[in-house]
Amino acid sequence: MTDPSDPPVVRIDPPEMLRQGAPAAVLAALPGARAVGGAVRDALAGRPVHDVDVAAPLPPDAIAARLREAGLKVFETGLQHGTVTAVLNREPVEVTSLRRDVLTDGRHATVAWTEDWREDAARRDFTINALSMDGEGRIWDYFGGREDLAAGLVRFVGDPATRLAEDYLRLLRFFRFHARYGRGAPDAAALTAIRAAIPGLARLSAERVWMELKRLLEGTDPAPTLELMRESGVLQAVLPEAGCVAAVARLGAPPDPVLRLAVLLNGAGGAEHLIRRLRLSGDEAKRLRTLLAVPAPAPETSGDDLRRLLADVAPPIATDLAWAAEAWDGRDRAALRRRIADTPAPVFPLQGRDALELGISPGPAMGRALAEARRWWWEGGCTASASACRTMLRHAAGLQ
Repeated sequence: MTDPSDPPVVRIDPPEMLRQGAPAAVLAALPGARAVGGAVRDALAGRPVHDVDVAAPLPPDAIAARLREAGLKVFETGLQHGTVTAVLNREPVEVTSLRRDVLTDGRHATVAWTEDWREDAARRDFTINALSMDGEGRIWDYFGGREDLAAGLVRFVGDPATRLAEDYLRLLRFFRFHARYGRGAPDAAALTAIRAAIPGLARLSAERVWMELKRLLEGTDPAPTLELMRESGVLQAVLPEAGCVAAVARLGAPPDPVLRLAVLLNGAGGAEHLIRRLRLSGDEAKRLRTLLAVPAPAPETSGDDLRRLLADVAPPIATDLAWAAEAWDGRDRAALRRRIADTPAPVFPLQGRDALELGISPGPAMGRALAEARRWWWEGGCTASASACRTMLRHAAGLQ
């Protein structure tokens, strides 16, 4: 319920996402419900609002019943945490009961339902995430989040050490939010608590750590925050392989977490331990291995070498390699990137059926002969014709 002693502090025009579709239907169906967290923060900051999360002073079963009565589909996606997902016209909105923590262990929390908005806001991580807004644009701010957002200050709700002990992932979230919203010096009390809480990072799953690192690396300019993480000892704890942060600052490519990770590793090979430790996806691991294993192209790369590169890796990867090499050594490769874009990727002109037509029997010997013919084609700059490659294939198979 709304406490009359806590009136809304300001009213703004609610973002368009709150006035239509599933979010509007959810707010209309739940008395006293409000949008919470990122939607409110970004609306106040003048940033695009992409997702709306809603909280309501009702228990989960009452929330689900009212949503169904209003014609929305309801999926019990996190019922043990008081969360359901409402869907209207394929648009999902997460709806959570107001909660208070009963027990926390640094990774998980046992919660109880409450009707007290201030109590719910008090369990959130940062003041800028503890804001709530109703469908009319009235905003409640219990801990000074509006002022912190305007000042570019990421500050924990209440005691930083307590917030971190409740969930050590907040340690990494602090840096991600500082990279996105922070300006000037970070909150000193937060950094003091973070340094003391670093051992707690070992209790987090690899997936949660990589999720936060990836979101940070996707940001507009993560290099200053990465340096802050290094100064506070956090970067060494979660990414001991990290090399020169300055290389990330020099990287001019569009935001890409895997490319930035490769640059942060400073061109060093041996990414397998990191891939296993952070449990990168198959596609992420494949890209990272390639970016670290393939020699970086020089600005003056010859036509033959450029074709060899494009025969081995897809053009987007070749472009990434040029960006990474420029970040590592500071030598401009804009012209090389244009050449990569303008050069068709060579394709070895022979396949197994060509070998069969030449009378080569299927089996390991055929594979070796095709590999030798391709190596000859590659070493020659990937320009030999199909006819010339067939001649080489016959020679490699010992047929002439």
